[in-house]
Amino acid sequence: MTGGEGLSAALDRLFSATDIALIGASDRSTWSHMIVRRFRDFGHQGQLHAVNREGKSAHGLPGYRSCRDIADPVQAAIIFVPAQAVASAMEDAADAGITSMVVLSSGFAEAGAQGEALQRELVATAHRRGVTFFGPNSLGFANIASGAVATAIGTRVPVIKGGIAIVSQSGAVANEIAKFAHQQGIGLSFVCATGNEAMVGLADVVDYLVDDPATRVITAYVESVGDTERLRKAARRALVARKPIVLIKVGSSPVSAQVARAHTGALVGDDRVFDAACHELGLIRVRSIEEMMVTAALVDASGPLERPGIALASVSGGGCGMFADLAQQHGVPIPPFSPATCVKLRQLLPSFAASLNPLDMTGAVLQDPSLWARALPILFDDPGIGLVVTLIAMPGTQPEMATCEAHWPVIAKAYRDAGKRPLLITQVIQPMGPEAQQVAQASGLTDIIFGMDFGARALGHLARWSSRIAASMAEPEPAAPLQPIPRPIGERAALEHLSLHGVPVVPGVVVTSGADAAAAVQALGGKAALKIASAQIEHKTEVGGVQLGITPDNAARAFTEICADVARARPDAQCDGVIVSPMRSGGLELFVGITRDPDWGLAISVGLGGVWIELLNDSVVRLLPITDADAQDMLRSLRAARLFDGYRGASAIDTAKLAEAIVGIANAAIALGPSLAVLEINPLWVRGSSVEAFDALIVWEERHTEPDFLEY
Repeated sequence: MTGGEGLSAALDRLFSATDIALIGASDRSTWSHMIVRRFRDFGHQGQLHAVNREGKSAHGLPGYRSCRDIADPVQAAIIFVPAQAVASAMEDAADAGITSMVVLSSGFAEAGAQGEALQRELVATAHRRGVTFFGPNSLGFANIASGAVATAIGTRVPVIKGGIAIVSQSGAVANEIAKFAHQQGIGLSFVCATGNEAMVGLADVVDYLVDDPATRVITAYVESVGDTERLRKAARRALVARKPIVLIKVGSSPVSAQVARAHTGALVGDDRVFDAACHELGLIRVRSIEEMMVTAALVDASGPLERPGIALASVSGGGCGMFADLAQQHGVPIPPFSPATCVKLRQLLPSFAASLNPLDMTGAVLQDPSLWARALPILFDDPGIGLVVTLIAMPGTQPEMATCEAHWPVIAKAYRDAGKRPLLITQVIQPMGPEAQQVAQASGLTDIIFGMDFGARALGHLARWSSRIAASMAEPEPAAPLQPIPRPIGERAALEHLSLHGVPVVPGVVVTSGADAAAAVQALGGKAALKIASAQIEHKTEVGGVQLGITPDNAARAFTEICADVARARPDAQCDGVIVSPMRSGGLELFVGITRDPDWGLAISVGLGGVWIELLNDSVVRLLPITDADAQDMLRSLRAARLFDGYRGASAIDTAKLAEAIVGIANAAIALGPSLAVLEINPLWVRGSSVEAFDALIVWEERHTEPDFLEY
């Protein structure tokens, strides 16, 4: 894969090409018939040329043995010959001056070691000849907005043009996304399948589409992200441009990860870290094609919310109840209406109507559709509401059209008179049939969200994406990178390193005799914890290296037992003595772990400490660096967050102090430099406003003759 302005210009040439050479075209080839049919379906207006070994015409197109024999200018080529012949076909096209190509042929990296070798050779040929190609194993692209087509991806006709682009790492999935979009009346600007991404990857296309004026929303089906830095930059540019990116990322289960690997030959990466990347970058992650396209249509219609609240108006009290439940489930903010709004609604609606959000307009609106024209503006003016959606039935038969024809034009006019795009949502997901199309066109309605469940999911995504845009505008400039420091060797050095970054650490002293241990415990004035001091022992408890609740009377014995137990269990370990620290009682123990993901870099995980992190599976992951606000958000996102408020009589936790310590741990990890693989604090103890790091584990990425971990 490549990047930069050169690739952007090359993609611009590829995605605007209209005069195409079809290398491998034949009347006997199913693929050849499919590709030519796609040109017709998408309304292609350029010239097509058949190129094959015999120089025969195909599909009524003139035939040539070589691209060099074509007299007319050719802007791009589609190659669909056997894998072993692709490189020579590319050479022939390059000899004719063609530098933009789509390689549909399979049998490359997805097919094993031999295919991987073929793919490397193909990339080398492309670089040598100045060629940019899509694929291999790619179904190509259709630039619906411009009319440039080079694809085997199917489309239903007539093609519906719109502002939503589809970028898929699977051709079959791209087909299904496009079919569902057409079924729901959702217009597209662009669709492509990137295949094996030997030269052009999904991140490259997404980055290109951020600048495409015809595309307002980018959707993507992702199996793996080959160039995370390019996707990161593209996503940040999209946030600035207020252009949403909605994506499906597979690999959340072991089986799906294996399937993705078999499909394209790419690894899917750590799913929770990818979730953290989506959170940071404002990527909207969804779980199905339906959810993706409903969300894309919604954010295209609404744009980012200027005010966070969402209101729903309906003729169905049952529908309002279902929506309220779904809103809570999917994070849709439905605040109560303001007192002024409630007064106006009570004056307008029947006495038995409740001025709640969601708003049940009651059966009165069936008798008097003009109530829509008077009620909706009241909701538009509520200071806490940024978006109003109307829940209403969709006609599926001719008799059902009469009711809709009485309501839809009134609803649409109320929105337009307020300078807003009409936005309707239905209770069930259903196709955009001819009856619905007829009423929608007559009423001037273009934005209909099908299905309350998917609609609620989409509204939740919209609210979070809007909040991320607002947060990104308020974020300070990133601080200069911290300079890596020498590796801390030994517990005290590591604790001092954490302390330098604002992390409170438990006091401790290293002793080398039983008498010194007794004196150290006496000085503490309470019970103590004794731990072996050795940079070579990862899990101290497992080798008898920890004793708790020690008093001055038994400190010397505990010292002797620890040293003897460790010597038996780990005779190879070098021990520097025993650490004496005060015991702490009460409070909570948290786990803070930082790992280096091979794709996204350092990521931090926070959850309850001790055994709870594994037992409850309750932790939150973010990418580094983080701010105090990020750390506070992580703490609030835990299912166990109620414990911080003083659950069942326990003292409340100062989450601001706790967040400061978490940020300090994150900064300490960054300062350890690019060789850090893991920094783990378990536990990070907190009681009220007191916070202390008790233990830490450091793992380094490269291998040394000396131990590659330190535990403190």
